[in-house]
Amino acid sequence: MSARPVAGLPERQGPDSAFEPGTLERERSALQPPRLTARQRPALALLALLTFVGLLVLVRQLAATPWIDAQWRADAGGAVVLQSSPLPALAALDGLSLASVSNAQGDTVIPDALVLHGLPRWQVSDALRQSQVGQQQSLAALLGQGQVQLNWRDGSAVTLQPTARGVAGLGVPFFVVAALALTLAALGVSALLARPQLRNLLYLLMCLGQAAQLLFVATGTLPGLGAWPRSGAGAGAVLGPLALDALTAAAAVHALVLHPRRQAHAGWWGAGVWLLALVWWCLAWLAPPPGVWWWAQAVALAAAATCWWLARHSYRSEPNPFALVVQHLAGLVGCGLLVVTALVALASMRPETAGPAAALGAWAWTLLPGALLLLAPFASRSRQVLRDGALLAGAAAIAAAIHLVFMASTSLGFTNSLLLAAALGVLVFALARRWARATTMGRHALDAEFTFEQLYRAARDVQMQPGRYSQLLGRLLQDMFEPCEVLEARRELRQARVVGGGAALEVPLRGSSRRAPGQTSPMLVLRYARGGQRLFTDDDARLADRLVEQLRRAVAYDRAVERGRSEERQRIAQDLHDDIGARLLTLMYQAQTPAMEEYIRLTLKDLKTLTRGLAAGDHRLSHAAAEWKADLTQRLAAAQVQPVWDFTHDRDVPLTMVQWSALTRVLRELVSNVLQHAQASSVSIQISLEGPILLLHVADDGRGRAPETWAHGLGLGGVRKRIKLIGGEVAWRENEPHGIVCEIRVTDFGGLG
Repeated sequence: MSARPVAGLPERQGPDSAFEPGTLERERSALQPPRLTARQRPALALLALLTFVGLLVLVRQLAATPWIDAQWRADAGGAVVLQSSPLPALAALDGLSLASVSNAQGDTVIPDALVLHGLPRWQVSDALRQSQVGQQQSLAALLGQGQVQLNWRDGSAVTLQPTARGVAGLGVPFFVVAALALTLAALGVSALLARPQLRNLLYLLMCLGQAAQLLFVATGTLPGLGAWPRSGAGAGAVLGPLALDALTAAAAVHALVLHPRRQAHAGWWGAGVWLLALVWWCLAWLAPPPGVWWWAQAVALAAAATCWWLARHSYRSEPNPFALVVQHLAGLVGCGLLVVTALVALASMRPETAGPAAALGAWAWTLLPGALLLLAPFASRSRQVLRDGALLAGAAAIAAAIHLVFMASTSLGFTNSLLLAAALGVLVFALARRWARATTMGRHALDAEFTFEQLYRAARDVQMQPGRYSQLLGRLLQDMFEPCEVLEARRELRQARVVGGGAALEVPLRGSSRRAPGQTSPMLVLRYARGGQRLFTDDDARLADRLVEQLRRAVAYDRAVERGRSEERQRIAQDLHDDIGARLLTLMYQAQTPAMEEYIRLTLKDLKTLTRGLAAGDHRLSHAAAEWKADLTQRLAAAQVQPVWDFTHDRDVPLTMVQWSALTRVLRELVSNVLQHAQASSVSIQISLEGPILLLHVADDGRGRAPETWAHGLGLGGVRKRIKLIGGEVAWRENEPHGIVCEIRVTDFGGLG
């Protein structure tokens, strides 16, 4: 597909786009929401089935784990307190603190508040993390051996038989988070199936990494004692999330090296970032450094900063709005991670909040990147529910971080802190939704009045100059969307569509007639809306289709009206020739004086010129000028006035009937005024066409002076109206040393060309 700038459009102010060959094709193949073919849908269905089966296996394994059906909480001293239980043996023990759990073999576990939180990855202290993992593993092994005894701090004890958790024992939060993980994985798989390419493979890796992270978070939401993974999986509960963080960070950096603009040495960038991710995970697995949590947070922050810098560099090289959106998202992720890291570290200083802080930190950090990954492919699409869902998940992550602040720095209590954080999360969601709308629609959405005004102006221009349809449509779209550049290309296209993830908009020229046999239809490509500040959306594509359709109707209407006018002009010309011409010819033969006969002869010539112009189907400027010269020269010579004729043109353009009629009558009126009022000895008529500008000068050496004092009656008023009708201006001034000069300028005199 070849593309070239649309001629006649004004250049936009702002950064140069610096598009190199092939950019259009890359934009067309950029990350888009899936559009699967008939062959790809079965593959997606199979992958979805396998993923669902895998989730069922996970659910079955979790449902089979033993547990004690009870709700627990941590008190201010870090002890595990029974909150409620449906078991008869525990019904009267609400509020008691658990001292230990033992079995008949003498194995004993002394739990504290850490055992209630199943996400050791976000535990700041190495010692607390090891204690948490050890308690969870020991408790899971103890529950799996059979009957256990719960020893209370008041000295009492209760013997219970752990039972299988069952599906109902997984809790509603587990299934909500698991559904989000499935959605994220399905989106990544479908994007790769729709367009198998490296950047979509990297997007899939990011989606799978965050989906797995969400499943880790989901297992941490299991209620009661005995949550999975607790037995033989303690190391995996830490190393697994670290590996997934490294996978997501490496894939994100590699993707931004390739998209939206391929960076220099992209291959080296990709290899280097994957090597660093592998080295980091191997170090964390083989020899975890002291303070591994701080190292993990530093690596994640460095990856976010690198992504932000790459997106910013890409946008500065080429103002692709998708790069701007990615820059904002990367900045949001980096700031979110920084805030959550600081809050978790602050909360870890208080023993009673260290465990909840680790759990909430995992929620906040996992939900935010997952939500933004869900949002990215739909940023330019009309999927409001999906966009709102992603923004809601991101707002939930911010609310979790705010909850951490209140828990660490206030004494509001868990419930009050949660309610206040939820209220602030709703406010964050409203602001984020407004930002997303501004990103896709601009700071000021197009209102109906502005749209109608622009469309009416374009339709009027197209009706007057249908041959400049593509330029006028391009100007209309440029006024509406303010792109960096408008290109004309050829590709079979039925309707407008967004390409490049919102970077460009392709609009078919359905009203254009410039199509040779066997040649593809022309289209306009709008690049980077609002100077690269926002994305094109599906709503923009629908609006562009409506604009094209309205202009097509305007062209069709103009052609139909012109055909009707042409037929009517031919009928009038025929009637004038047959009726009025015959009567004038009879009167000429019956004239009683030679002067009367000559006057009627001149009237017949004027009538012949008029009827020929009315009946003509095509008026070329050169032909019209020849007729004007013959007609005006004869009239001036009959009045013994010396004519001076000068006609120059750089191209011969066809005239519309409106242009031909207006110029013919204006020239006749100006010459008539000279003959009737000026008493001139010579008249100079100069006509020139240079590019789109038509200049017409009519000067005489008569007695006329001070044109600014003239009363503009029907004659001069008619001249002004006719010139204004064809988009021109007229002015009179004094000629030196005698006479008057009439100057006419039409700045956009394109005819049908």
